[in-house]
Amino acid sequence: MKMGWKIAIGAGVAAIAAVAAVGVWKWPDIQRARFVASMFSGEEQVERFRNMDAYFPVRVFHRQGPVSALPKGDEIDLPATYAYDGESRDTQGFLDDTDTTGLLVVKDGRVTYENYWRGNTRDTRWISWSVGKSFISALIGIAIEEGKIASVNDQLVTYAPELKGTSYDGVTIRNALEMSSGVAWNEDYSDPDSDISRFGRALAFGSSMVDFAKTLGRATEPGKVNLYNSLDAQMLGLVLLRATGESPSEYLEEKIWSKIGAEHDGYWVLDDTGMELAAGGVNVTLRDYARFGLLYLNKGKWNGTQIVPADWVTASHTPDAPQLMPGKQDISDTVWGYGYLWWLPRKADGPYAAVGIYNQFIYVDPAHGLVIVKTSANSEYGQTNDETSFREDETIALFEAIAAATPAGN
Repeated sequence: MKMGWKIAIGAGVAAIAAVAAVGVWKWPDIQRARFVASMFSGEEQVERFRNMDAYFPVRVFHRQGPVSALPKGDEIDLPATYAYDGESRDTQGFLDDTDTTGLLVVKDGRVTYENYWRGNTRDTRWISWSVGKSFISALIGIAIEEGKIASVNDQLVTYAPELKGTSYDGVTIRNALEMSSGVAWNEDYSDPDSDISRFGRALAFGSSMVDFAKTLGRATEPGKVNLYNSLDAQMLGLVLLRATGESPSEYLEEKIWSKIGAEHDGYWVLDDTGMELAAGGVNVTLRDYARFGLLYLNKGKWNGTQIVPADWVTASHTPDAPQLMPGKQDISDTVWGYGYLWWLPRKADGPYAAVGIYNQFIYVDPAHGLVIVKTSANSEYGQTNDETSFREDETIALFEAIAAATPAGN
């Protein structure tokens, strides 16, 4: 299950070698190359993940007005164990193994569990990786509601004509939202010429992600196969920029962040052209991730004001094509279902989640009135291509156990 924007270790090593070869020893280049080289190596990432602005250019999006309350409810203890793969697993052991830095449980708008580890605090801004894709989804929905984008059935090139003639020519906004663009994507970490290795080198040097996207080929007809590809979300960030005249950070600040009573400013990682890493560059605090989850739990409404269109929220977690349905099938590379940049881990009408590499989660369970946020730096993530080592499906099992152990009406 390819749930995030992944960069091969070999890509980072190649990036450092490329820097040395051309003799361009600029400190930011070296820092970024080292960052990329260490990813998926088993090396501890906590300090880096809470200080992304030390490695990449960023754009701040500002909070505004009174902080919205997240009142305390009756505190719960996490279940000591949970069931997964026919076994009883230890909760604390799992939190330790996945290098969890924060866990927050909000039931019916009240905080019932909140804890931080490894030096993180309530004020720590943390990189969410592909959780940020779900932020892009919300902004696309708002832009459609405002008439700045006419329809999800419009082609990307309608708003980003620079993609004409590329493999994204003919891809619709819906296709990209549903990871069904048909654009080819090779994630062979051992191949220095694979797409993921080249993407790593582009990141290390801060190159334009748009230029990188132009190098990709076509694998299938758009809208037929669910193949996870972070560049689909990156292209949606470009569409937002062109359609609204604002960067994704600016649009997020104006339309969401200034309206939901966030506790802190956030920031978004950029490439050297000043374009947001729409594929996964949002950095905010644990409680503010929870507020975004609550916005979706409340069908896009905040304190009586509709922020994200209610029908968009529903569509975002409702699979509308065969390749998006949960379950093993040849037309999808995952057993999880998919909506508009949101995951459906178990059922098409069940809980849904924003998911990022290294075990970042915003989990929304409408039936239980529950939002769970987990930030992590799972050092084992991606060292092999065995998806069980990513432990994302196991995380959902833990969340299900928390939901089952949370008293009704809390």
